[in-house]
Amino acid sequence: MAQRTAGIHHITAFVRDPQENVDFYAGVLGLRLVKQTINFDAPEVYHLYFGNQIGSPGTAITFFPWPESRLGEVGGGQVGTITFAVPSGTLSFWQERLERLGVAAERTQRFGEDYLNFKDYDGLHLEIVEREEGPESEWSFGGVPANKAIKGFGGAQLLSMAPAKTMDLLENVMGLIKVGEENGWVRYQAYGDLGNLVDVNSGPVKFGRGGSGTVHHIAWRAADDEDHAKWRAHILEQGFNPTPIVDRQYFNAVYFREAGGILFEIATDTPGFDNDEPADALGEKLMLPEWYEPNRAEIEAGLLPFKVRVLEGDQA
Repeated sequence: MAQRTAGIHHITAFVRDPQENVDFYAGVLGLRLVKQTINFDAPEVYHLYFGNQIGSPGTAITFFPWPESRLGEVGGGQVGTITFAVPSGTLSFWQERLERLGVAAERTQRFGEDYLNFKDYDGLHLEIVEREEGPESEWSFGGVPANKAIKGFGGAQLLSMAPAKTMDLLENVMGLIKVGEENGWVRYQAYGDLGNLVDVNSGPVKFGRGGSGTVHHIAWRAADDEDHAKWRAHILEQGFNPTPIVDRQYFNAVYFREAGGILFEIATDTPGFDNDEPADALGEKLMLPEWYEPNRAEIEAGLLPFKVRVLEGDQA
């Protein structure tokens, strides 16, 4: 049986200031900070995860806040735009909210859907779209009630340096189905109900430069460890060069760079973000893997403090 991913597991990006990052994704967008840890490969940098009430697969956007990072440039070899899905009938709420909080937003259309396009404080390209499918979030924060909250990912726009090869990968390796083509974009659909629609550029794009305001990688879902091992073997058989399986505490990961220059990851749905702290206390303190615990004092001393806080504009 061919391997098929349910869709996006998480997306990880570079930003600069952790407080601004938390203010935007928790304060403005109303997402829950479900985990604060460190970049396991660079422990002097936070790794912050935001999502629905438990950071379910398909809802988690994650960040490496690196205060000294250069400003990136969105372009080829990257995820160009991250799409969030909200309940039907709530796009006007989000447009009014963003404008009230000083975030410039513009309405656009693609594949028969209305989108609200905007950027975060670091210039990361984001958009919101209404979708019927996918469970509603149970999390509410600040001025965002649960019935209007972001459900998770709607999908993403991929900016490939080799679009034909990226599209071949999505269809014939990842198991997505081509469902449309319009105005220089080709749309592919996975079988899941969140993070299931991705659009790929059909024409050339300028090469991007990594840095704050750009995406580091996009991760795709594997059901469990057994499925994950099959994915690694499958990727290897297709001529790619995947990394060994890496333990990320909350999922296992395999990375490879596809022919269009975009860094892909395959991540397991299990064990989840409540692996090392209770669900009702997610994200409240810095969690370290056991191999970094002896260095906790040194690591904490090098990280900028931040607070999850309700923004002034949401205070009565």
